[in-house]
Amino acid sequence: MRAPLIIGGKQILPGQETKININIARLPSHSPIDLHITVARSEIDGPTLLLSGGMHGDEINGTEIVRRIIEKDQHIPRVGTVICIPIINMFGFIHFSRYVPDGKDVNRSFPGNKNGSLAARVAHYLTTDIIPKIDMGLDFHTGGADRTNYPQIRCALKEPKNQKIAEIFQPSFILNSPFRPKSMRQTAAKMGKQILVYEGGESARFDEFAIQQGINGALRVMKHLGMRERAPEAPHVTKTINNSSWIRAKTSGVFLTMVPYGSEVEKNQLIGHISDPFGGSKIKIKSPVSGYVIGLNNNPIVHQGDALMHIGVRK
Repeated sequence: MRAPLIIGGKQILPGQETKININIARLPSHSPIDLHITVARSEIDGPTLLLSGGMHGDEINGTEIVRRIIEKDQHIPRVGTVICIPIINMFGFIHFSRYVPDGKDVNRSFPGNKNGSLAARVAHYLTTDIIPKIDMGLDFHTGGADRTNYPQIRCALKEPKNQKIAEIFQPSFILNSPFRPKSMRQTAAKMGKQILVYEGGESARFDEFAIQQGINGALRVMKHLGMRERAPEAPHVTKTINNSSWIRAKTSGVFLTMVPYGSEVEKNQLIGHISDPFGGSKIKIKSPVSGYVIGLNNNPIVHQGDALMHIGVRK
């Protein structure tokens, strides 16, 4: 007999779709901070997949990816179970913020503490009641403030299972990314679970290209797991990046890029300028390596040392 699936004290039966609200905390205004979870379980036993977004509240592309999957009933599996959490950081989502009230990052708070800060409480719940029940997960993110990431999967390439699922997702780029301390991905790995991080677009605004790549990648993973019969074919060849390098501003001024994100660049190629806002000097910015533009600073006002462009180094 199959073991019962219980989340938040509620049992989800085979063939059932259930929506669960988990109260994590309460604000001084008495407003609740909840996790809204949708669980779809097939009558046929199989793997359990987590689809999550909004770990950082202002990274709304990830939230939209999971929302659309639910809206179109694409989360309902042929076999196994799909757990969807569109918004992990509800406080950050409603306040257009990456963080929680005390400035902590939920994704640097794992495995968490049930009596800790809001970030620690969210992390603790996921560590104790969600991650132990999954086989693998896809956690959807975007670039930080004013920085856009070309669609990419970040995973530890030294882990063969990580690389295999990343290749099945078929993003534009697969970026070798060691585990971040106290992240959900690291905590899951210690528990023998596989979670990959998808990055696409910029915080606080929708990027339709990145959203669609995220959805299509998730559907390809579901097909691989036997949860779906069909999934979209990728129109591109995935490029694997083992190393990357940030180009930083050598001086303050107005940054204008000459190359779009996702494009290929050559070593010593002119990729932009930093200009004096008062019409004085203009400094050339050249790529120190050959590779691909996998991240771009969209804020033209830069200070000395600011990150301008993220280059995935080509072998």
